[in-house]
Formats: sequence, structure tokens, C-alpha cells
Amino acid sequence: MRPGDWYLTEDVDDFSARAGDFLRSRPGPHVMQLTWAERVRTRGAHGFGTEAPVFGVLERAGEVHATFYRLPPRALGLSPLSPEQADSLAVRLAALGHSLSRVSADHSTATAFAEAWQRHTGAAPRLRDTRLRLYRLGTLTPPEPLPAGRGRLLGEQDLEQVIFWCGEFAKAVGEAVSVDAGSWASTRFADKRYMFWETPDGTPVSIAGMNPMIGGQIQVDIVYTPAHLRGRGYAGAVTAEVSRAALDAGARDVVLFADLSNPTSNALYQRLGYRTLTDWAVYDFSYAAPEAG
Repeated sequence: MRPGDWYLTEDVDDFSARAGDFLRSRPGPHVMQLTWAERVRTRGAHGFGTEAPVFGVLERAGEVHATFYRLPPRALGLSPLSPEQADSLAVRLAALGHSLSRVSADHSTATAFAEAWQRHTGAAPRLRDTRLRLYRLGTLTPPEPLPAGRGRLLGEQDLEQVIFWCGEFAKAVGEAVSVDAGSWASTRFADKRYMFWETPDGTPVSIAGMNPMIGGQIQVDIVYTPAHLRGRGYAGAVTAEVSRAALDAGARDVVLFADLSNPTSNALYQRLGYRTLTDWAVYDFSYAAPEAG
């Protein structure tokens, strides 16, 4: 696979025109490619700081084989790649002088690229402790019995509560992001629809979000229950309800990520009907300081 087979562009519409059919042909493994392309299209490149996002398409004889995106600050996301494809991309990006802070992809792809990037740049990869698993919904199986209460899709009147809980979720999963009224529009949380599980008196006790439908697929993201309310079935109830809402909206596929270090949530999603698609990994890169000369 030749490094020159990678076509690079800062034009998200150009990227989507070239790679859209390929990405939509397997929306599950391509969920992050589809999601971030849509976010860049919606926000505009200026919404990501002074450095424009870059997209890439691996093409040979008019056929698309793989894609990538590079977002500020220097984060690379990959569609599934073979080791040869990963190496050709590392060669191309290194030759262009790209600097990368991390790579995110299915585990085998991320590992292949991390090794290739180290060979060609000397950057030392470190696998993050947080390991994710990507699930796709099979047959939705709501929990029995459900806790008392109901699911409710949220409106503008609920925004203050949503912002607060998304901020708590970000803290809980270690995201280095400020989530408040001032920063809300620029966060990844702003483009979702949300659902509460409420107790019979209308008190919200759990929240779940879902991304816009792209390519016939909706990603469930986030699911959060405050610590003092856990263990009562609220997370299962709200996840089932938001999954049903995604299906009712016309989604052919519903997917979500789960942290493998949390066996409770993984077991819950499997009971609800979610099945493993692939394991996910993130490698951070560190670079040796240049020698003083």
C-alpha cells in the first residue's frame, strides 16, 4: 500500500463526498468517523480552534479502503486498518510533518498504527488504562421489573439540569473539559437529545443521551446516574428508554461504548440486548526532547 494513496483534505464536504458511502456501508465500526465529520460540518472548521481538522481517504483504483480524521489538538481517529495500511498512513503523515498527541481506533488498528508511528517518528506510545468496548443493539430487552417512574425526553426547560449532569458525567469519566452554561455550545454534549428517568413524583434520577442519527445509526452517549442513586435500576431503565427512542426515530442500528473496567454497566448493556462489535483503544504519544546543540 503506497503512502501516496492517502488523499488528505480540510474540506469536510469533500471528505464526505469521497468516503460517505464507504462509511455508511458499515456504520458501527465507523461510528466515530461519521460522528466527527458531522460535527465539523455542523460547527464549521472554526469551531475547533486555530488549527483546521484534517480528513483522509485511502483510495486505490477509485475504491475507498479506509479513512482517518485529525482534530485539534493533534488527535487522530482511524477507521479499521490493516497493519500495511496503518504503516502507509504513518509514513504519509510523518513525511508531511504532522505531529500527533494520540490515536483512537479499534484495538488492533490503534495498536498497528501506534507501532508504525513509533517506527517512523520515534514517538513512544502509551496505551491508556481506560479500555472501551463498542456494542450494537440486537433485540431490545427492557429490564423486568422496571423501577417506579417513567422516561421523559427533555426540552429546553431542562437544559440547566442537563448541563449540570453532563458536567458530573465528564468528571466521573475523567474528561478534561469544562461543562457549564458558557462552554456548553462548544462541547460534544450539546448536539445530543437527552432522556431522564423520573420517579413517580417527577424527580430526575438518571440521564441518557443520544447523538443525531447519521447513516441510519444512532449512538447512545451518555448514561449517568448520581452515585447516591445507583443500584436501583435507574440506569437500565433510562438506557432501555433512550434505546427505544432511537429505534422509534428510525435508526437501523443503535450503538454505545462502555468502559470495560466497569463490569456492572457492561453486564447491564448485554442484558438489554447489546452485543459486542469491537474493543477500542487509545494510545498517547510522547516525544523525546531535542538534544541541545
